[in-house]
Amino acid sequence: MQEYIQVAPVASAIFAFTVFTSLYALFVNHDVTYQLSLHPYSINRGSRYYTILTSGLVHADIGHLLFNMMTFYFFAFRLEATIGHWQFALLYTAGLILSDVSTIAKYKNSIHYYSLGASGAISAVLFSYILFDPLTKLYIMFIPIGIPAVIFGPIYLAYCVYASRHGRDNINHDAHFYGAVTGIVLTILLFPSIIGYFMGTIMTALN
Repeated sequence: MQEYIQVAPVASAIFAFTVFTSLYALFVNHDVTYQLSLHPYSINRGSRYYTILTSGLVHADIGHLLFNMMTFYFFAFRLEATIGHWQFALLYTAGLILSDVSTIAKYKNSIHYYSLGASGAISAVLFSYILFDPLTKLYIMFIPIGIPAVIFGPIYLAYCVYASRHGRDNINHDAHFYGAVTGIVLTILLFPSIIGYFMGTIMTALN
């Protein structure tokens, strides 16, 4: 645990605070979930701006929390060690904020719509990591073989677009998509040479 804190203090803090806040909201004080969830209707009327950030600290249920934190655990600590502390903090925060922009616009008149979870920010982390390690294997539930990240990425983005238009599963697929795009764009802006590294890694693997 001490090693994680030393190597990735920002990711460690985010992980601990998110788990604590989510569990507290789920099992101790349910009002916290309501207070911290993103509410586009209120934001478009000049209030609850803070929920753009705090919505990433609460989750709908244990399954939602576990899935997000497992993804965070596998990629966030290694990413921070790779790109740096303030860069990781910027990436995560930007992913959290920018992944919600389309949701705020889309549901601006839906008084009963709320969104919660760190999925947008975690998508930013995952897709940033893919640029640094495009050949890493990603595993999806019920699929026994790993999928190379460079293949998984486009499939995931296409699925997000499709599910956003046709899905009825109460999952904010828009946040997943725009979080992923934020992760890609911001990583390229911070590390322009990553494009050459990414393409070179793929070409080497193909030869």
